[in-house]
Amino acid sequence: MKFLFDLGGVFFDWDPNHFYKEIIKNKHEREYFLKNICNDAWNIEQDRGRLIKDAENELVIKHPNFKQEIIMYYKNHRKMFRGIFDESVKILKNLKLKQYECYVLSNWSWETFIGMEKDFPFLKLFDDLIISGNEKMIKPNKEIYNLAISRFNLIPKETVFIDDKIENINTAQRLGFKTIHLNNPELITSEINKYI
Repeated sequence: MKFLFDLGGVFFDWDPNHFYKEIIKNKHEREYFLKNICNDAWNIEQDRGRLIKDAENELVIKHPNFKQEIIMYYKNHRKMFRGIFDESVKILKNLKLKQYECYVLSNWSWETFIGMEKDFPFLKLFDDLIISGNEKMIKPNKEIYNLAISRFNLIPKETVFIDDKIENINTAQRLGFKTIHLNNPELITSEINKYI
């Protein structure tokens, strides 16, 4: 058995609200900003490989009154981490001790991923990583899964895919992967132990 992990929601507790609650004090204004301006649909395009400067410029033109807040988004990306899920790091270390191959398939901007392995050394435990921004493709599109299958020499029915988003799990299941839809990171050890 091999293991293919997502990062956000599995290892990293990441939430822009964690940073912006100190920047935009008014709750309704902050919710509007994160839902309608620097929202998930905008952010996913950086995960797909769009340059941050291009993404910022696009929004500043549309929302000049929020220019400062928009520019702060990626400059403070690491401050949006509320923490790391320790249980996930623990099971990763255990899997590697038992000589299981462990890989990453994550939607993440290549620019914000620079330096992550230095700042979070547990990432070096993985046998290899696919970061979507580097590949100009994202989950849940099947192309990036097929890239993982090829690059990591995976046999889907002998690989467990772990992700917090159901749309990503659904694609993995259609391709024949065993899956863990991780709603609660504290359950990752018991879920993975079903396969080892």
